[in-house]
Amino acid sequence: MVLFSVPHTTSMVQLSSVMVQLSLPKFLLITATLLIASYAPVYAQSLTDEQLSVVTQRLAESANHSWEYGTRSQVLLEFNAPRYSVLSSFPVPPPAKIPSNLMIVSNRSMSNGNITGPQPLIQDTSAGDPASIGVAVLLANWTGQGAIDGLDYAGAAQDQLDFLFQNAPKTSDGAISHRMEQVQLWSDFVYMVPPFLAYYGAVTRNETLLQEAYTQISLYRNYLRDTHANNLWKHIQLGSGTDNGHWSTGNAWTAAGMLRVLGTIQQSQYANSFKSQQENLANWVQEIHSGIYPLLDSSGLFHNYADNSTTFLDASSTALLAGTVYRLSLLWGVHKYIPLAELSRKSLSSPAGANVNISILATVKPSTTTTSPSPTSSSASASSSTPDMLHITSDGWLTPVVDPYAYPYQGQYSPEGQAFVISMQAAWRDWVNDGSKGSSSRRGMSHAMGAWAVLLTGTLVAWLDMW
Repeated sequence: MVLFSVPHTTSMVQLSSVMVQLSLPKFLLITATLLIASYAPVYAQSLTDEQLSVVTQRLAESANHSWEYGTRSQVLLEFNAPRYSVLSSFPVPPPAKIPSNLMIVSNRSMSNGNITGPQPLIQDTSAGDPASIGVAVLLANWTGQGAIDGLDYAGAAQDQLDFLFQNAPKTSDGAISHRMEQVQLWSDFVYMVPPFLAYYGAVTRNETLLQEAYTQISLYRNYLRDTHANNLWKHIQLGSGTDNGHWSTGNAWTAAGMLRVLGTIQQSQYANSFKSQQENLANWVQEIHSGIYPLLDSSGLFHNYADNSTTFLDASSTALLAGTVYRLSLLWGVHKYIPLAELSRKSLSSPAGANVNISILATVKPSTTTTSPSPTSSSASASSSTPDMLHITSDGWLTPVVDPYAYPYQGQYSPEGQAFVISMQAAWRDWVNDGSKGSSSRRGMSHAMGAWAVLLTGTLVAWLDMW
C-alpha cells in the first residue's frame, strides 16, 4: 500500500520499519513504527541510501532522552512519511486513517498505576523537552491507535498540556520556563513546546492553542534575541547558569521550531485568521538566517558559537540550519540563503580528503599532482575522517559535533546531530522536487552573493563577491 505519492525525480526501492522505544510515566513502553521509503540517489554530491540508512540506525541506537525521542519522531515523519508532517503541503490534520502497514504507535503498557493529571510524557528535569514527543502522541490518537491497543493517547496528550500550563514555572509575562527547578528560558524550547501546542490546536480545532504557540515564540524572542548581534539568539536567559553566547545549535533549534509552527498554521483551517502571525514567523526565521549565515566558516560549517571563531566547528547545527533554509524556501518562497545552504550540504556530503573552501566556492578532490593544503579546521576534520566521508564516519556518525549534554564542548557522538542530517536531507529532497528554486536565480542570489565559475583543466574555480 502506498502511503504517499513518490515524486517523479525519486523512486521507492524499499520499504522497512524502524522501531522507536520510549519510556513514559503513563506507559512502560511506546514503540513507534514508521514506514520508511528509501530513495535512489539521483543527484550529485548527496548522501546515498546506504549512508542515510546507517545514519538513521545510529540515531535509533543512541536516542535515549526526551528531546531526542521527539526529534527523531519528527525527522522520520519528514523523511519517510511526509503526508503526516506539518512541513509538507498536505492539510493539517492529516487523514484520520493510516494504511495497515503504517503504525504510528503500538505496544504501550501501563506503568504508573493509572495515575492521571498534569504530568510530562517522560519525567525530566526540563519542563519543555518532554513536550517534543507530544506531536507523535497526538498523531497516534488522531489516527485511531487507541482503538487498536485500547490505550488513552488523548489522555496522555492532555496531561502533558495541563502540565505545561499548570505545573511548569513561568515568567511574569507568561513565558513557560524550559526548566523545572527555576524560571529559565532556553532557545531549544522553541522546537520542543510551541510545535506541540500548535498541533494540539490544529487537531482539536482550538484556535486559542494555535495563538498560544505563536505567543510563546514571541515571548521567547523578546528575551533571547540579541539586537546587538544582528538578531542572533542568546542561548539561556534568566536564573542561574545563563549563557549569553550565540550558540549555533540554539539558533538552529529556534528556526526549525518556528518553521514547524508556521507549517502547522499554514496548512490548518485557521490559515486565513493567522496571516500576520505567519508573516512574523517567516520574518523571524529570516532574522536568524541573516544573522548567522554571514558567519559561515570557509569549511562550510558553523562554529559552535557562530560569532566566536575560537570555538570548534560543528556539523550538527550546520545540518539543521541548512534544512531550515530549504524549508523557508518551500513554505514562504524565500530563497536568499539557498546558495550557502547548498554549500554546507555539499560539504557535509563530501568524500574524505576533499578540500572544502567556500571562500572560493570550491570543493576539489585532492590529486597526486597537487600539494596538500595547509592545516585548517576543515583539513583537520578530513584527516580524522574515514576514506568514505569528510563529515560522516564509516559507521555513520556525523562529525565534528557539539556534545549535546555539555554544549560548550566538542563531543564524539550526537543523536540530535544524526536527526539533523535526516531533516536536512528530507528538506533538500522536497526542495529539489519543488524545482530547486533559488539555486541559481538572481532572486536567490540577491543580497547574499554573486558567483562566477570558470572550468579550468577539470578543476572548478569560483569567486565569491559579497554585496
